[in-house]
Amino acid sequence: MSVLPASVILSIPSPDWSFFDLGPFRIHAYALCILVGIIVATIMTSRRLTKRGAEPGVVLDIILWAVPLGIIGARIYHVFTHPGDYFYDGADLLKTLYIWEGGNAIFGALIGGGIGAFIGCRMTGIRFWSFADALAPGLLLAQAFGRLGNWFNHELFGLPTTLPWGLQIESTNAAFPAGLPDGTLFHPIFLYEIIWNLIGVAVILYLDRKFSLRWGKAFGVYLIWYGIGRSFLESIRVDPSEIFLGIRTNVWASFAAIVIGIAIIWIQQRRHAGAELSPYVPGREWVAPDPEVESDDDSNTSDQGDGAAARGESGESSATSPRDSRP
Repeated sequence: MSVLPASVILSIPSPDWSFFDLGPFRIHAYALCILVGIIVATIMTSRRLTKRGAEPGVVLDIILWAVPLGIIGARIYHVFTHPGDYFYDGADLLKTLYIWEGGNAIFGALIGGGIGAFIGCRMTGIRFWSFADALAPGLLLAQAFGRLGNWFNHELFGLPTTLPWGLQIESTNAAFPAGLPDGTLFHPIFLYEIIWNLIGVAVILYLDRKFSLRWGKAFGVYLIWYGIGRSFLESIRVDPSEIFLGIRTNVWASFAAIVIGIAIIWIQQRRHAGAELSPYVPGREWVAPDPEVESDDDSNTSDQGDGAAARGESGESSATSPRDSRP
């Protein structure tokens, strides 16, 4: 009887399934993870933006633009940074649309989603940077759920490892490195990034509470945090990627995110030293209804109705009513 190595016993298995059928529909675990991430991020962003004075539910009007364009941007970025996977003799070009098979790049989602958020903010009157700040921690949370979807798709793994938390990947996987024996374990990059993103959520919330990050500064922290983590994790991945000057394209994108995040914080600190008084652009403010005023209005309406009824019963003309002489 053979004895399995301890590293294999303690390793992380890849799921045996990645989808299930519900009647005529096929539900992919990856898509469910993405959907849960979007919902959680929306709830968190809505609560944060409402606390800053925005109308409850206004986030929904923004994400209706941000989410679709974010998904489109994520897919376009992935396809064009992995051309060998989609463009070759005999390739089925329809697979460029199969987002449920994985391959949605966060940097493309940031570009496409940013365009959509800008449009949504213009239509609702919300400041773009106010929305971005409210979104920052929720975005990392959504990315954590997305990385869980990578696990179901048997993707996003790194270099071989003998560590007990190594990830089991079948040797028939297209990204399995040639020449390695069956049973080789790999760094679970998806898990590392989930942990990194969750820590980032706590970091942004702490810094926001301590320093009241506004005018895009919280989003700048997000870019720096994610860029640092992604630049390292991307460098130990084994799946194919386009290389520029000996460095993977997503590592360059991570460096760019760090630089942009630093620039946002530096520029916005110089441009906006004061507090952000409203999440709305001037002239588009939303004023929350005052319950006391509404109560008074209801009372006045009731009084007027009662008075009219009394005047009707007494036969008193409305022209002589003292109520009608008030401005």
